[in-house]
Amino acid sequence: MDIFHVLTMIGGLSLFLFGMNVMGQALERRAGNRLKTTLERMTSSRLMGFLTGCGVTAVIQSSSATTVMVVGFVNSGLMTLKQAIHVIMGANVGTTVTSWILSLSGLDSSNVWIRLLKPASFTPVLAFIGIIFFMFCSSSKRKDTGMILLGFSTLMFGMETMSSAVSGLADVPEFRELFLLFKNPLLGVLAGAFLTAVIQSSSASVGILQVLAATGQVSCGASIPIIMGQNIGTCVTALLSSTGASKNAKRAAFVHLSFNVAGSLVLLSAYMVLRAVFHPDFLNASVSRFDIAVIHTIFNVACVVILMPLAPLLEKLAMTVIHDADEPEQKVKLDERLFAAPALALEQCRNVAVEMAQAAVCCLADSIRSFSDYTPKLAERIRRGEARTDRYEDILGTYLIRLSSQTLSEADSEEVTVLLKIIGDYERIADHALNILESSEELREKSFTLTEDALKEFHVLASAVEEALSLSLDAFERRDVDAAYGIEPLEQVIDHLKEEMRTRHIYRMRKGSCSIEAGFVWSDLLTNLERTSDHCSNIAGCIIDTAHHTLNIHKTLKRYKDDSTAFDDRFHMYEEKYMIQS
Repeated sequence: MDIFHVLTMIGGLSLFLFGMNVMGQALERRAGNRLKTTLERMTSSRLMGFLTGCGVTAVIQSSSATTVMVVGFVNSGLMTLKQAIHVIMGANVGTTVTSWILSLSGLDSSNVWIRLLKPASFTPVLAFIGIIFFMFCSSSKRKDTGMILLGFSTLMFGMETMSSAVSGLADVPEFRELFLLFKNPLLGVLAGAFLTAVIQSSSASVGILQVLAATGQVSCGASIPIIMGQNIGTCVTALLSSTGASKNAKRAAFVHLSFNVAGSLVLLSAYMVLRAVFHPDFLNASVSRFDIAVIHTIFNVACVVILMPLAPLLEKLAMTVIHDADEPEQKVKLDERLFAAPALALEQCRNVAVEMAQAAVCCLADSIRSFSDYTPKLAERIRRGEARTDRYEDILGTYLIRLSSQTLSEADSEEVTVLLKIIGDYERIADHALNILESSEELREKSFTLTEDALKEFHVLASAVEEALSLSLDAFERRDVDAAYGIEPLEQVIDHLKEEMRTRHIYRMRKGSCSIEAGFVWSDLLTNLERTSDHCSNIAGCIIDTAHHTLNIHKTLKRYKDDSTAFDDRFHMYEEKYMIQS
């Protein structure tokens, strides 16, 4: 084996790792909504948690990615520590799927049908289909499918390249002597753990071991401790991801580590006893890629069988080692670890945005109430609510922009854009609530009075605005397009009410029944209420845009007003409902 073989091996390894990374990311994007659905349906039962972890890992082809997501879910409160334990166990079994797929490279037969199962035979076809999907399809889902096929093809090509580069090692005595060292279980475990910790993927490190096994120089006795070490090394990714996380998230990472270490210790002890007492001949036999997949699967399944009944003890151990702080922690709802599953990160953003919307609507309703039931406590609540929505917008806006820099599906990218628009509208609604409160306080401080007619008109306009707010919140919370369609005609009625009320107030000032100073406050009040309804209209437009995938609010609303008899019917209904009595 010369320098050129080494360079070829490095190139093959690079392609292998790159292909695995590209395929995994594309699989995550393609399965994003399914991941969200799977998580929502998951219960606290051991079996469902285990199957969830197994299924998700089999889909995204990475137990490290699954455990990082689990840490993020626990940190964000989407998952309990008890649920996380079973998901982690399932992830360890799900990761064995990759080794079975990679073992197909070792198929050798003259039968044409068996030869077709060999990746070298079908990956060129997959690569061709993948490049067509990626280059010539506009759908993001098809592009992701193309990336999955291209990633898999690159992975397999890299593996074949590595295999051809290391094939000469079969005749190198020093290479065989190196693997004889790994028959020492401690050295084997350390080697497997180190390799996996460096590349942060047990699937990739098992694949590398399968390539080396193809030389015929890797014995069963050397491969078993290495595979055990690989399961320990894969914990590094989750441990790193738990840095700065909540106590429960750190406990989830600790459970992952303790599960793999405990399983490795138990099975390594059993292996050493077996080797010392029975001296089985198969330990000295060379292993194939298929044998590595079998050993990998048996080890992971055995760990789950042994330790699943002890899950409560693992939870208790994690609680003991990482104990609660003296002061209760604040739950982190938006966690960058969720970027590993953008669809779930986006759903969590939406949940927080709904909380922001509720706070803004409550703030506006309180500000309207301050005209009739003003108290310093109510005023303080409104100010706290406005400050809270400002914080929501800062946190959500920053998180959504960072999320948008990830590779998202077309639907998720559209949702990010809509949420950024909507949180801006709700933040402005809270600002208008503060302005309305200040108008109420100005009237009280300066002893200005509004006429009885003005107060009656105010309550009519305020009721219309509150209905627009309620409709916008319902439309946003429930993705209710019908509720969204009801807002624009109501907003038009509010515009007309505002103009009519201004005209009436000018008439009252001309008669001398209302002061000019109070008129300025009145004008500000009407403007803030009318602009609140404008923001409700914007929110409705965003929701309608999302339903029709247009992302053009003005065009959407104009088409609705111009072409819909439903708009006219609703407009006349609201006009009659909020008519100012002379």
